[in-house]
Amino acid sequence: MIRIGFSKDIHPLVEGRPFILGGIKIEHDKGAVGHSDADCLLHAISESILGALALGDLGKFFPNENPDYRGYDSALILKEIFTYAQNKGYEIHNLDCMVSLERPKLRPYIDEMRKRIAEILETDIDKISIKATTFEGLGIVGEGKAIICEAVVLLENDMLLML
Repeated sequence: MIRIGFSKDIHPLVEGRPFILGGIKIEHDKGAVGHSDADCLLHAISESILGALALGDLGKFFPNENPDYRGYDSALILKEIFTYAQNKGYEIHNLDCMVSLERPKLRPYIDEMRKRIAEILETDIDKISIKATTFEGLGIVGEGKAIICEAVVLLENDMLLML
């Protein structure tokens, strides 16, 4: 059995915040704003898994109103969400992500992000795709005011096939 999930996340970018993306810290003069560590990519991945399982959105599990999640590590969010999938017998078949960001250029960091995400999801790096694009100076992304991340995940459950 397979399940497909999609998600899109957006965070404003401001000076004075660390820039964490795909589970790694990237040197940049701006960082994303959010209740947790604001890792836009891990949020999109987490929510795509929730969508594939028809479990709702991140706010249901990690509400902004809960002070326990202020500054929370998004890698822990993704790990907890993925544990729900594992408990239902699902594993990652593949994950495809798109990061829309004017700068910094992400090419030097993509393989490190893929490796970190593969570790969190207990899968092979070749099942994790991350692409990056700019908005060519257009809109809030192009002006460097925001980051948008999208993720599509395909989960498979081989245990159901054995029944």
